[in-house]
Amino acid sequence: MNLFDISSLEKQLSELEKETMQDGFWNDSKKSGTVLQKIKTIKNKIDIFNKLNVELNNLMEMSELVIMENESNDTASNSNQESEQNNSLVKDILDGTKTLQTELDNLEIETLLSGKYDINNAIVTIHPGAGGTESQDWAEMLYRMYTRWANANNYSVQELDYLDGDEAGLKSVTFLISGDYAYGYMKAEKGVHRLVRISPFDAGGRRHTSFASVEVLPEITEDIEIDINPDDLRIDTYRASGAGGQHINKTSSAIRITHIPTNIVVACQTERSQLQNKETAMKMLKSKLLDLKEREHKEKIEDLKGEQKDIAWGSQIRSYVFCPYTLVKDHRTNFETGNVEAVMDGDLNSFMKEYLKNNREEV
Repeated sequence: MNLFDISSLEKQLSELEKETMQDGFWNDSKKSGTVLQKIKTIKNKIDIFNKLNVELNNLMEMSELVIMENESNDTASNSNQESEQNNSLVKDILDGTKTLQTELDNLEIETLLSGKYDINNAIVTIHPGAGGTESQDWAEMLYRMYTRWANANNYSVQELDYLDGDEAGLKSVTFLISGDYAYGYMKAEKGVHRLVRISPFDAGGRRHTSFASVEVLPEITEDIEIDINPDDLRIDTYRASGAGGQHINKTSSAIRITHIPTNIVVACQTERSQLQNKETAMKMLKSKLLDLKEREHKEKIEDLKGEQKDIAWGSQIRSYVFCPYTLVKDHRTNFETGNVEAVMDGDLNSFMKEYLKNNREEV
């Protein structure tokens, strides 16, 4: 299978550029912005391919030169200066090959991010499982982990909804990770995450197992149409509370939307106005409905039914063990590391890459 079809990319780029020349293209700023972003992304891929191709050709030419030098040295005396130059050239080839290999590995991952919505922003929701404060604290730890991953990889994070835990941690949080391929990478995190540690909330110092679920959805762009009957919606307003206090005001600006046929509930309270919160909540709802539609292959939204999965033992995709040993293991790919601290500080790229490689046919 050809993972990087440069001719196909060039064809896509040509078609998109022709679209920008059509009458009225610039009248719709949202649509034109989406097209221009696609053009930018494709151009970036083509530039990377061309750059690596040049680097490869340079290394091949340097290798041929070394071979020719070695062949000539078999029939002629070799000075110390010529030998040093030859050794230096070999070192440059080895260093260049290592660098090229790393860049090719990164390019391979880019080619795997070819899903329909992989380039989109990601809407992430974290819920603790049963276990009260212990699980709520674990949910907060995951939120911190993803925030650090996003910052380290030049993504921005916007908190959309946050509900404080009873004593510590959180009862739920929804946030937006913005940037190219945020969803493509973050979809590797969908599922139940299991923590094993000595609980800081247990006076007896006993070991506890906690669970939290991570939901990841692509943010719906303007070019994706999802029809929703307004009569199917119940919209409630309430006063914002919890984290993000700098945006809390004295009016009922927070919005909660319930999609009655599917019983999907979304909420947003961190925008500055009720209208902004409603717009953001509608985007969240559309993302959830699209996810259901994609998974169940249904034609009509009213036919959709949600799938419930227990946030408990046996359903985890990854385990984080702090005690009696340190280990983070992904049960889908069997990729693991003993550096728990690095993972909790956002070092997740290796896990995400292994997931993409193992799900090549799906992406």
